Amino acid sequence: MTIDILKPPFDRVPRAVLFDWDNTLITNWRCVHASINAALRAFSLPEWTLEESYGRVRKSLRDSFPEIFGEEWPMARDIFYAHFQENHLQFTDVLPGAEEMLRTLHGLGIRLGVVSNKTGRFLRAEADMLGWTPLFDALVGATDAVADKPDPAPVHLALKPMGFEPGPDIWFVGDADVDMEIAHRTGLTPILVGDTPHVGDGLGRFPPALCLEGCAAISSLAARIAATISTDIRTVG
Repeated sequence: MTIDILKPPFDRVPRAVLFDWDNTLITNWRCVHASINAALRAFSLPEWTLEESYGRVRKSLRDSFPEIFGEEWPMARDIFYAHFQENHLQFTDVLPGAEEMLRTLHGLGIRLGVVSNKTGRFLRAEADMLGWTPLFDALVGATDAVADKPDPAPVHLALKPMGFEPGPDIWFVGDADVDMEIAHRTGLTPILVGDTPHVGDGLGRFPPALCLEGCAAISSLAARIAATISTDIRTVG
């Protein structure tokens, strides 16, 4: 998608960028998928294909598992967590351009945070392993706030250490409709990245302001805006 970087909200570098985590910056989807199927097997339920997992695993576990497993969902949760905890770090793969993008944005003075529906302790363990924790002001996962994405609570929690109020000068970058929904609900600029399969009409109800192929396109966009602003300042001076 071609944009005019002279028009809001792309006429200035964002004050902050909040990212989804899985399938936006990293992927350990094979581990998530295998952990869900471990819980399904334990309950003698049909296992999901990888495509089914993409479509169904958008909400946080505490919101989605009661729908799948009913009153016994805490047992399914424990099975999922045990399998995931044992395997997730070895199956954490950085998406192309993600680290370079984070360091580019950080170098431009843009504040960074994560709002994910991955359980917070797993999210922070992965960020520590990758050496990314110092780049972020906040790493907010499921159960860290009073409610999970797409509820606005995690965005407010992530912005609190930055001292920022939500607004269009803060970007929310993610791969799923739930990411676009939380951006709309908090007044952030929604940016969709990647090629994650989408199910339902979520993107129709909560459309992105911009669709980009991946991380490299985000860093390129921010660098272009910064360079344009710098050029304008020099011209005026």
